[in-house]
Amino acid sequence: MNLAPGMRYRLLALASGLVLLAGCAGMPERVPPGSTRAQIEERLGRPTAEHRLPDGTRLQYSRQPAGAQVYNLDLGPDGRLRRLEQVMDVAWLERIEVGRWTRDDVLLHLGRPAWVEQVARFDGDIWTYRVIDHVWQRRVHIHLSPAGVVQKVMYSDEPMPDDRTP
Repeated sequence: MNLAPGMRYRLLALASGLVLLAGCAGMPERVPPGSTRAQIEERLGRPTAEHRLPDGTRLQYSRQPAGAQVYNLDLGPDGRLRRLEQVMDVAWLERIEVGRWTRDDVLLHLGRPAWVEQVARFDGDIWTYRVIDHVWQRRVHIHLSPAGVVQKVMYSDEPMPDDRTP
């Protein structure tokens, strides 16, 4: 269907607004501290991943590959929420330690990637995630060696529909 550019933007804005309204009930950032796992799951549904921590459990809610957020909800030994963090943020991603972090560290903190890619000039997998840098949609590419150690972290801009040439 061929739409005028102005109409395309209006439809995109309307669709985005509807998605935001539909997702308000399931907004991890609104879960109050001290919530139990049952309360969290009642509000957000089942987590996309669960990780055992030395002193509790991490429930991970990822919006990858379509979204640009990953929420880590850490429960203490008492099973109550003690920390909530959205980690798909450029400032947070600067914590990744090249040469030290492993595939397991990346999964623990960031969850499953949106894409796993390979390129000719790197011997290993590249895990790619969507991320928001201020207001810009970007991608973060985490290069993992064949042994599963982070070798490099790079960013690229997220291609937008109007960036494509006809």
